[in-house]
Amino acid sequence: MQICPRLEIDINKIKHNSLTLTKLCKEKGIDVAGVTKVFCGIPEIAQALVHGGITMLADSRIENLKKLQEMDAQKLLLRLPMISQAKETVRYADISLNSEIKTIAALDAAAKELERMHNIILMIDMGDLREGVWQDQIENTISEILLFENINLLGIGTNLTCYGGVIPNRINLGRLVEIAEIIEDKFNISLNIVSGGNSSSLYLLEKEEIPHRINHLRLGESIVLGRETAYGNSIADTYQDAFTLVTEVVELKEKPSVPIGEIGMDAFGNKPVFEDRGLRKRAILAIGRQDIAVQNIIPLDPNMMILGASSDHLIIDVTDCTKEYMVGDEVRFHIEYGALLQVMTSEYIHKKLL
Repeated sequence: MQICPRLEIDINKIKHNSLTLTKLCKEKGIDVAGVTKVFCGIPEIAQALVHGGITMLADSRIENLKKLQEMDAQKLLLRLPMISQAKETVRYADISLNSEIKTIAALDAAAKELERMHNIILMIDMGDLREGVWQDQIENTISEILLFENINLLGIGTNLTCYGGVIPNRINLGRLVEIAEIIEDKFNISLNIVSGGNSSSLYLLEKEEIPHRINHLRLGESIVLGRETAYGNSIADTYQDAFTLVTEVVELKEKPSVPIGEIGMDAFGNKPVFEDRGLRKRAILAIGRQDIAVQNIIPLDPNMMILGASSDHLIIDVTDCTKEYMVGDEVRFHIEYGALLQVMTSEYIHKKLL
C-alpha cells in the first residue's frame, strides 16, 4: 500500500507545459522566468522547467533559491529582499525585484563585500497596490540607484492581479513601456528587461495585445496548472492535472446531515450552517485544514461532495457515487493553486514524483 496522503507530481506534464509556454512567449519576443515557489524549489521539478526551455528560475524565498544553485539558469528573487538577508540575496540570486532605496543600498554594500555586481529590476506600481514605486517617485528613485557602484539596473517591472486583482491590459502595460522609454531618454541608459507581470498577462498574447517592449514574464501557475490567471482559462496544449492529491478513507458511515444539538463555533471560530438532506453516507479522509485549502480541491469523482473539514479530517458525502468506497480506499482530487501552495509546504503530505 502506498503512503497517504500524498501529492503525485507528473514531471513530464510540467516539462510539456514549460515547452508550450516558452515557445508561445518566444514567438512574441518574451523571455520566461519560471516560478518555483509553489513547489518549494524542489530541484527535480525545477529541472523539468529547465528541460522545458526555462532559462531563469524565480522564487520568493532565499531558502528555495539555495536548492537551485546547481541549475543551469539565472536565479531571480521574486519577493522584495529583506535588508537582513541582503548578503544572502546577492549570494544566491543573480537578480532581485526592488522598490526601496534603503534595501538597494544594503544590496550594494553586500555586493561590494562579496566583490560582485548585483542586478535589480525596479518594480513600478501600476495600480494593483502591492509592491512598487509610485509613478511620481520613479525619476528620483532612478537617480539614486544609478549612484550605487555595485548595482546594475537591469530593467523595470510590475505586478498585477496578485493583490488588487487588477487585470493587465494594453493601457497599464503600455504605460509601463512608456515609463521605460522615459527612463532611457532621461538617463541615457538602456533597460534590458521590461517585465510585464505574471500568468495573468498571458491572455494578451492570444489576443495579440501585449505591448511590444514587454519582453519578460514571471510564470508560475500557468506552468504547473496550465491556466492563465486573469480569467482562469485553460491554456491550449497544456496539462491541468500535473498534480494530484491522493487521500485515504479512515471512516465510512451513514449519518444525519445536520448535527444534533445546539450549534456553536467550529474549531476555526465560524458558526457552520447545514442543509438537511436526511441520512447520508459520509467518508472521513485523513487530511485537513492544516494541510490544504479545502475550497481549492476538486474530487475526481464528480458524484462526490466535500462537506467540510477540521484541522485533520476532510468530510465528504459519497452517497451518490457509483463506486462503493470502503475504509482504506484512496480518494483523488484535482488541486488548484491555493491548495497546491499549502500542500507543498506541509511536511505531513508525501510528495511522489512520477
